[in-house]
Amino acid sequence: MSQTLTPEVLWAQRSSVADAAKNFIYLTISVPDVPKDDLKLDLKPTGVTFTGKSSTLKNTYHVELELFGEIDPAESRVNHTAKNIEMKLQKKELKEEYWPRLLKDSKKLHFLKTDFDKWVDEDEQNEAADDDMSKFGDMGGMPGMGGDFGGIDFSKLGGGAGGMPDMSGMGLEGMPEFSSSGHAESDDDDDDDDDDDDAMPELEGEEEKKAEAEAAPKA
Repeated sequence: MSQTLTPEVLWAQRSSVADAAKNFIYLTISVPDVPKDDLKLDLKPTGVTFTGKSSTLKNTYHVELELFGEIDPAESRVNHTAKNIEMKLQKKELKEEYWPRLLKDSKKLHFLKTDFDKWVDEDEQNEAADDDMSKFGDMGGMPGMGGDFGGIDFSKLGGGAGGMPDMSGMGLEGMPEFSSSGHAESDDDDDDDDDDDDAMPELEGEEEKKAEAEAAPKA
C-alpha cells in the first residue's frame, strides 16, 4: 500500500527591475517517473500545490507551498522529465532585490533546499551566463489547471542527467599533442628543429680539406 510523502524541493531565483524575463523563481520537485495521469500541479498567484505518484517508487508525493511573494501563473513554465518536475515561476513584481526566502513562513523545512546548480548571488547575476529556457513548455495545460500537458515536451521523459558536455566550443582542438616524454609537440617545434639543422657546425677536419681543395691549381 502506497503512502503519501513530502518530496524534496529545490529552488533558486533571479531578479530584475526592468526585464521580466530575468525576474523568476526556479523550482524543482524531485520525484522520478510520475506519469501524466498521476500528476496534478496547481499554480496560484500566492502558492504551488503538487501531487504525483511515482511509478517506480510506488509512493504518492504531495506538497503545498505558500510563496513569499506573488507569481504570474500564466507566464510561468514547466519542464516535466523522468527525473523531476522543473518550473520557472514568473515573479509578478519587478524588483532588483531577491526574495529573502521562498516561502511566506520563515520556518525552516527539512525538504526545502537551495538549488546550488542554478543559484547565482544577487550581485553577480548580471555577469552570469544567460539561462537556457528552451526546455520549459507552456504552463497553461498542466493537469489540475484545466486540460492536459499542452506545450510540455514529452520527448524529454527519457532525459535524466544527460550526457557529457560538448567540448568543441572550449578550443581543445587547438591544444598541442603530447609525446610520450610529456613534452608538447607542435609545428613550431618542427621549425626550430630545421633551424638547428641549418646552424650545425661542420665536422672537425672538413674545413682544412675544403681550403686545400680551393688552393690547389686547377688543371
